[in-house]
Amino acid sequence: MAHVTHEQLDRLLDQALLLDDHGALARRLDTLARLYESGEMSRAAILVMAAEEWRQTGQAEVALDRFREAARDGGEVLVDPRSGIADTLFELDRLDEAREVIAEIRDSVWNPATALTVAETLVAYGDLAGAHEWATEGAAACPPDTTMREALLRTRYRIRVDLGLPEDDLDASLDIAR
Repeated sequence: MAHVTHEQLDRLLDQALLLDDHGALARRLDTLARLYESGEMSRAAILVMAAEEWRQTGQAEVALDRFREAARDGGEVLVDPRSGIADTLFELDRLDEAREVIAEIRDSVWNPATALTVAETLVAYGDLAGAHEWATEGAAACPPDTTMREALLRTRYRIRVDLGLPEDDLDASLDIAR
């Protein structure tokens, strides 16, 4: 396949959901990535989708490989594939490696969507203080009144409640936005 469109990927996703067959979708996405020449989305984005499907099948090692391939590819993606690498490493109980990847992301250019993903990963694996930092910095990097900023502020608020922290000005701005 020379050219990949959003419509083609949407059809694949719909078929997989109907059949509840993440493995078939993961294999198809792998094939698309291997044959990729051009398209509306990057090869890296297809690899990230494949990685997520492999995780759904319980094959974390394969998912890790796809996330790493997406990171090496360097194509445009909404969320830095390294956040998927970190999340998968946590899943595989490779905690030190996961933390190293998160440190690499922090030391590079990241976007608010990546900050939200890292914050959610850290919450899932019990690092509330780290998650709070990511959610706070991600919200600060967002333009006001955006859906992403609201998602980061909501995540941050839940983390602050879990940490037992009092409401602050950012929490209050979320109240205004509601």
